[in-house]
Amino acid sequence: MDVRNCKECGRLFNYLTGPPLCPGCTKKLDDVFEKVKEYVYDHPRVDMQEVSEEFDVPISQIRQWIREERLAFADDSMIGLECERCGILIKTGRFCKLCKDKIARGLTELYPEEKVVVKQPDPHDSARMRFLK
Repeated sequence: MDVRNCKECGRLFNYLTGPPLCPGCTKKLDDVFEKVKEYVYDHPRVDMQEVSEEFDVPISQIRQWIREERLAFADDSMIGLECERCGILIKTGRFCKLCKDKIARGLTELYPEEKVVVKQPDPHDSARMRFLK
């Protein structure tokens, strides 16, 4: 197990995975996320700056939630991020739909499905009697 300092409060904690935050700070961040999510749902035309000021959350954290597809804004919202592959404006995630499809297609071509070969029983072999010695 890895022991680290929380990047928010500085306390030592047993680190497993994810951001280097202690359980207490992770809980606080999740609580703030739920409030932000409700606020964005209730105010679909809100921008990141307003959300940041309302909940005292850095814009980088809001962008991270959008990249993780935990937070999405309405289609008519002014908020958007660029697709990491082609640069087109998207509302949530890291890649646009077209780039996601291209990446998925590339992975399926890289690892083709293995064909299962079913061995047919020998018709002459099954009709014979067998004896134990």
